[in-house]
Order: sequence, then C-alpha cells, then structure tokens
Amino acid sequence: MVSAGLVALLLVGSPAAESQDSRADAPLPHAIGQSMSPSFEGWYANPDGTRSLVFGYFNRNYEEHLDIPVGPDNRFEPGPEDRGQPTHFLPRRQTGLFAVVVPADFGDQLLTWSVTAHGQTIAIPGHVRPEWEITALEEVTSGNTPPVVRFGGPDGTPGQGPLGTRGALSTSVSTPVAVTVWASDDGVQKARSRGRASRFGVNWSLYRGPGNVTFADDAPAIDERGKAETTVSFDAPGEYVLRVLAWDDSGGQSAIMAGGFFCCWTNGYVAVQVQ
Repeated sequence: MVSAGLVALLLVGSPAAESQDSRADAPLPHAIGQSMSPSFEGWYANPDGTRSLVFGYFNRNYEEHLDIPVGPDNRFEPGPEDRGQPTHFLPRRQTGLFAVVVPADFGDQLLTWSVTAHGQTIAIPGHVRPEWEITALEEVTSGNTPPVVRFGGPDGTPGQGPLGTRGALSTSVSTPVAVTVWASDDGVQKARSRGRASRFGVNWSLYRGPGNVTFADDAPAIDERGKAETTVSFDAPGEYVLRVLAWDDSGGQSAIMAGGFFCCWTNGYVAVQVQ
C-alpha cells in the first residue's frame, strides 16, 4: 500500500501537478515596438467665446521615440488634417501638449485625432460635452494661474495655458543656436505646498522635425529677470518645431492632471528653419 504522504509527493513532482499552476506572468514593459494612443484631455472656454480642445498622448514604449509625419498616419478628421499636433512622440504619457480652437457654436460635433504606429491605428474624438470642461486657466481650489511665456524679450507677445505662444528663428546644421524664453508666474501655491519655496521651471523638447536635436540644457534655470536660455543644435536640414513647457507649483509634466483641475502650465512653440 502506498502511503498518503508518498502519493502527495508523487503528485507534486508529476507533470499533471505542474500543469495545474495557475500563476500568470505580469505584462512586461516594452522598450520599442508598441502602439501610440492619442488622448483627449478636455476643453475650456476662451475669452472670445471659442473653445480650446486639449490633446496629449500615450506612447506605450519605454524608450522608443516615434516620428509620424502629418498625413494618413497622423491626422485630424474632419480636415484640415494638420491641427498643430506633434510629429515627434516622446516615450510614455505626455499630457496637454497642444490645443485646437473650435467655434463657439461647435455644438455636438466631433474632432477626431487618429494615429497609426507599428501597424495599429487608434482614433480619439474631441468634443465640448459639459462634463469634459477643464479649468486650464485657473486652479479652482487656490486661484493659481499658469505661467506667462514670451519670446523675443520681456515685452514679447504673452501666452498662457495650453494654447501658449509662438516664436521663430533660423540656423544651420550642427551650429548651436540660442533659444530664449521669458517666463513669469503669480507665485500662488497649493495649500499643501505653503511653507516652502514656490516651484517654477521650464523644459524643452522636440515637437516636430526631420532630424535629431540636442539641447545644451533642456531645463535651463529662470533668472531673476524671468529669462531662461539654452542652445540647441540640429543634425539635419528642414523645418522643426520645439516645445517649451513652463510649469509652476502645480507640478511638472507628470503632475499637471493631479486633482482633475488640469492646471497650471503653459506651452510655447518655436518654429526653426534649419539650412
């Protein structure tokens, strides 16, 4: 007679017992080869009655930077297919990169951003449904407002919030050129942040372009005059757009959706012609 203990031992070591293991491996992160999903963050009203639809994206790759030109694989519908969206996609979640202005009477229409990456197409509609309204220009709980950004000097055209402001410059391949932003902030802090120094910074990144860019410092310090300057070089000729994110005490790029208020940061865009 076989003892109960021996039966148990035989079962544990048998293929049948091994096949009953119900543990499943967790999904593994992928450095490259994954899809990219547009995201609709919400909308807010502009002073002239128009509405701004705010978009971001989620690049599922942990390392791969995707380059997808405006066209069949990166378009808005209905047209025009180019609504100022990025063509260079940084890894992981990037929120509130740009806004598209629609008329006050947009009503129940949809504006859909469609992107195809690694063979997978994902389309996300933007709209002005009441429940999707966001407070991008003032944080409700504190009264905090986004930084003000200018190009061309402290008296340049100001921009505030997701729509931001724009500048332009030109340079040659492999020749470092200065990029300067002037930024100011109201210094208002969240209640939980009071008692420590207010935070305020800028970060540069490639937004559009046919080649690679190199910043001497992609997060230059803002001096007492509100000036932050760095240099950038390009490895190929063509038309580029650089984006600068100006953020305040609400937090940097990873934190701007915290609390659901979607405030407070400002986008700035610099078009660069590289010969």
